[in-house]
Amino acid sequence: MFTVLLVNLQSYVMRSEFSLAYLVPLITIFIFVCFFTVIVKIPIIWSVVVTVMGYVIYALLQTGLAKLLIGSIEAAQDDLSKGYLLQFSSGFITILLSIWLYKIGWGFKFDFERLRFRFEDILMITLITMFLVFVSVVFYYNELFVNILFFSTVMLFLLYYAIRRERGDID
Repeated sequence: MFTVLLVNLQSYVMRSEFSLAYLVPLITIFIFVCFFTVIVKIPIIWSVVVTVMGYVIYALLQTGLAKLLIGSIEAAQDDLSKGYLLQFSSGFITILLSIWLYKIGWGFKFDFERLRFRFEDILMITLITMFLVFVSVVFYYNELFVNILFFSTVMLFLLYYAIRRERGDID
């Protein structure tokens, strides 16, 4: 609950008080990485992978819903009720999908400590840094097609990487 409160508070302050909405996703990712590293005790690289993957999947879902339900992200930002509709539908679908995936036993069940390879830290830090820079640019320009393309690509890469690691294809 503390993490959710912290994320909501920083989001409000950054958006309303400082007009820095494009930085909110980066700070949110950082807070969740810290949460997974410190509280859940997942190694930092895997904390970043899990956080970024969850964020990318949610952003892809929300961008798709914005196009499908509202027409554009700008329309959701301009009309408060459309913004609430987008947030509610995104959250509702995410919760339903999470419950369904949990019930059928899908998810990653691997030992985070066991799965390491040489230079993994350097590679992942480089890729994550590139992601954080690109996500700032993507949110700054706020183009719907670019959002879908960018988040789809990042999601596919992270899912491919995580599945290969879980199966033991990557040492």
